Amino acid sequence: MKLSIRKYLAAMVAAFLLTGAANAADPIRIGYSDWPGWVAWEVGIEKGWFKEAGVDVKFEWFDYVASMDAFAAGKLDAVCMTNGDTLVTGSTGAKSVMFLMNDYSNGNDMVVGAPGIKSIKDLKGKKVGVEIGFVGHLILLNALKDNGMSEKDVELVNVPTNETPQVLASGQVAAIVAWQPNSGQALKLVPGSKKLYSSADKPGLIYDMLAASPQSYSARKADYLKIAKVWYRIVDYIQNPKTHDDAIKIMASRVGLKPEQYEEIVKGTKILTLPEAKKFFKKGDGFASLYGSSRISDDFNVANKVYKKPEKIESYIDSSVMNKL
Repeated sequence: MKLSIRKYLAAMVAAFLLTGAANAADPIRIGYSDWPGWVAWEVGIEKGWFKEAGVDVKFEWFDYVASMDAFAAGKLDAVCMTNGDTLVTGSTGAKSVMFLMNDYSNGNDMVVGAPGIKSIKDLKGKKVGVEIGFVGHLILLNALKDNGMSEKDVELVNVPTNETPQVLASGQVAAIVAWQPNSGQALKLVPGSKKLYSSADKPGLIYDMLAASPQSYSARKADYLKIAKVWYRIVDYIQNPKTHDDAIKIMASRVGLKPEQYEEIVKGTKILTLPEAKKFFKKGDGFASLYGSSRISDDFNVANKVYKKPEKIESYIDSSVMNKL
């Protein structure tokens, strides 16, 4: 009997090890979407730099919210998300570890007013189209606060971000909140519309991250280090004047825009060098720290009943990969 149990346990261990080996041999599946700091991955994909780095990665293109849903469903090992949205997906049970910071929004996220609306204060008593509970909602709250107002001073209309340009054009709302390319589309679609407030007014409000599932991150940390090294090769390629135009061309092609159009969108995104990114990984309060910014997002999420209880911010952030670069 003891012998048969021993054989059974040995067989189970062998099966487990074989499964682990198979999983390790699979490509790391990363979801990315239409945001300049994430479209930038396309440079490394097209140049074949991941293969050169010796890491098997499969990037999968999604609409933003769909990418988070796929991650939560276990269909992705890692996904590109804002720091605030990592907490939202984590609150549902799909925890993640933010280990690489791509950028922070520096103007691409906007409150866009309809014709005749010249300032945030002009929105008092009016309707604002925003995807409630997402990052645009947080931007709106900060815009109102900075102008001596609160959410009670406006009427929120829940609008999916990719539909905000059409809703502004319809005249149903006095303003919308969106990020590029939707914010830019709204400005072009509605003559006389105006940017009232943007993420450039509050640097650090939105950090854009690459976050991995704890299981994948723990099991394949060496591979994630290689991915991070490729990322900073991409950053160098974008920022080098000699190769910048080629990088923009690659990125623009991914989203179906002309390079000159995409150049303007990239300007509203602060793509971070390694020293710049490391600075934001230091613990601190307020928007100058990933920890502080995430706590602000956490407070927002709880206050707006996105989830009930505060998340443990420290469990979502790991700087060990960054520190090895």
